[in-house]
Amino acid sequence: MTKRNKSTFLLLGLLALLALYYSRILFTDKIIRAPDIINEAYWWMKGYNDKALSDLYSSNLKASWDYLINSGYTNEGGMSSMQFLLHLPLILHVIPAPASVAWFIVLHLFFGAVGTFYCCRVVGTSRLAAFSGGLIFALAPEIATLINAGHVMKIATIAYAPWAFYFLERGFQSRRIIFFLTTAFVLAFQFFNTHWQIAFYTCLCVGAYGLFRLIGVAIAAKKGKRELPKLLALNMALLLFFLTTVSISLLPLANWSKDTNRGIESGASQPAGGIKGGLDVEEAMSWSLPPEELGALVIPGLFGLSRQEAGPNPDNIPSYYWGRMHFTQTASYMGLLPWLLLPLPLLFRRDRYTWLSLGGIVGGILFSMGKYTPFYWLLYKFFPGINHFRVPKMMMFIPVLGLAILAARGIDLLSDEDVRRAKAFSRYLIGVCALPVLLLVLLGIEAGGASYWVNTFAELLAQPTRYEQGAYLVGQRWGNIVSETAIAAVLSVIIAVVFLLLKKPRLVQIVPYLLLLLFVADTWRINDKFLFLTTAPVKVKEGEPPPLIKFLTTVSNAYRVLPMDGSDPMQYASQHIPVMYASNPVQQVRWQQFLDVFSVAGAMPDIVNVKYLIMPNADYQTQKSALGEKFAPVFTQPGGATVVLENRNVLPKAWLVPSVAVVNDPAQRLAILQNPAFNPRTVAMVENAPPFAMADPDRAQVLSTGSVTVTQYEGERITLTAFAPVNALLTLGEKYYKGWEATVDGKAAKIVPVNHILRGVYLTPGTHKVEFRFDPLPFKIGKYLTLASFALFAGMLVREWRVRRGHVDEG
Repeated sequence: MTKRNKSTFLLLGLLALLALYYSRILFTDKIIRAPDIINEAYWWMKGYNDKALSDLYSSNLKASWDYLINSGYTNEGGMSSMQFLLHLPLILHVIPAPASVAWFIVLHLFFGAVGTFYCCRVVGTSRLAAFSGGLIFALAPEIATLINAGHVMKIATIAYAPWAFYFLERGFQSRRIIFFLTTAFVLAFQFFNTHWQIAFYTCLCVGAYGLFRLIGVAIAAKKGKRELPKLLALNMALLLFFLTTVSISLLPLANWSKDTNRGIESGASQPAGGIKGGLDVEEAMSWSLPPEELGALVIPGLFGLSRQEAGPNPDNIPSYYWGRMHFTQTASYMGLLPWLLLPLPLLFRRDRYTWLSLGGIVGGILFSMGKYTPFYWLLYKFFPGINHFRVPKMMMFIPVLGLAILAARGIDLLSDEDVRRAKAFSRYLIGVCALPVLLLVLLGIEAGGASYWVNTFAELLAQPTRYEQGAYLVGQRWGNIVSETAIAAVLSVIIAVVFLLLKKPRLVQIVPYLLLLLFVADTWRINDKFLFLTTAPVKVKEGEPPPLIKFLTTVSNAYRVLPMDGSDPMQYASQHIPVMYASNPVQQVRWQQFLDVFSVAGAMPDIVNVKYLIMPNADYQTQKSALGEKFAPVFTQPGGATVVLENRNVLPKAWLVPSVAVVNDPAQRLAILQNPAFNPRTVAMVENAPPFAMADPDRAQVLSTGSVTVTQYEGERITLTAFAPVNALLTLGEKYYKGWEATVDGKAAKIVPVNHILRGVYLTPGTHKVEFRFDPLPFKIGKYLTLASFALFAGMLVREWRVRRGHVDEG
């Protein structure tokens, strides 16, 4: 069997093992019970399943404007790059839904495991050891329990990280540009998977890896000094090629993010000398890993385990997570075995790969601890981009990768006879055996002094969570701590016994296999608590919508609905019913400000074309007098639980305003919008003086306002015909956004912000044809840069193929 065939055989075995391990979610007609999957991912993924094979790869590279959600939403085409993920529609089409969702996740875990396998191989491990590294990456609960959270694209994005490090190391070893360009290409495709925080963190770590490798070359022998300029040039080529390849996403997203509540113009208060914009301190450092939870790396359920976000905890989770993070749907555990193998390379193979991997583990954990360490504070204050993301703990996929590589090196060292004979190895075995002793002592202390510890920490143990409160939590949590400590102690005893088999020469060969079997069992105990299924949601058959949906679909799409009954707005948007608001942690600043003070009493719902409110009938009866005559019931859902109210003051899609008032203060504009006395039909708030004289506000009510007819209303194009008897401001009931362009009678016109969130153009008296088009420049530039990079990379691959073919022919 050739070397390549041996690797292929092992990787096929790894795939089979993963299929068996995750069989519960793979071989079923049910779906993973996670809200993000049930409400969102399942529907767009199922769409590929329903398409004809010939329709899977239709190209549509454009910046879109979705008029159905959030009164108009865009990321300027930043997600159009998903069309380059050619495997995605194929997987989701070939494998029937709903199992296609789970297969998509597990195949990406396998993809990341293969990348880890080759990372291990490139640093010199055996195939069996590399197999172990890949297994650790794919099964470690820190990554695997993301399945429970429904973070489908996060897992897909993480899977690319090992490949980036693999190709970068190949580049440093070979000094060949093709590997540096491939690293950039992998990073770009990781970015295309749309989880930009994971992609940003990977880029940070790849940059740090390259920097430390360059420093190592610089301080090495004379040969290294001669090669340093070349390596610097190759790394610069990597950076430039990455930026051009990812431009189709990076340029529009960078432009889009400036105006969001995480952007540089968000106005978030930063420490003196820091970077303007981004998230404020408290939000940016949400989900920092508390230092005491490092104990959960050895005792996984120390602070409980949870999947509450996806439903109540199952019976095999006795205690819901009660640590200091807001909540968590995942587990930080990585398995006990990798930590026990980690000291081996530190003792016997202290080369650059050991130190770099250790740096990834330590640096990643410190980063994940966020606000609890000065390390993250400094990055947050001075390093560009860090303050635009929350959840520092999301960096933990890097420690998993570093631990997998060091554990793989440890597996190899176990098979080295010279290592086993060394005195240091005997001391290492003593350390392995010391862990169960320490855990058993800890268990004895917990059990023997239970009443003392419970009384001492009663206040801490009784802390309520988002879902639980009451005195019973003290006993529940203490009992869970004791049982989890006992399980960890028993596991460590078994692992120690297996390690001691290394003293028997005849059993040395089976030890790695026994250890891997224990790792699989150990991680299964945790992951099993997070792999739960439910019946797949069923979409209403076409032509048979529920009565409420049926009623709303008869309304013109010029008007919006506002669910106020807690129902998911996306169920309406999926039926092509525009909704005013859909939940999203990243919103345009103006829109977020509008939402923060939104009131149905004033003109706010009128100007954004909200014609229908969906309310619980009981709430309507309570608020009926406050709502007054502005809102009237027009539909009651069968059973009477929900009522639809019609807004009688709703404005049309576009209208002409004869007078404007310059109001520069955003807070003042929002206060005026809340005032029921404000009439947006006659006066509009603008932020700069108009280009020509407008009517006095006192006379505006007696002036004729003319008429506006919407002739075309699409996502990226709106055309209107307007008759203005006097100078007027054409106001459109759509968001103001910099990516829109306007023409009046074929000539470019300036779009101005109106009433804080809307857009409009000034018109002189007469009849005019007005057109709004969404065609942002950053996307157009980015698209052509990306396509040019693809062409260059394809040329480099052809060149590489010819070079290798030439070497084969010469041989």
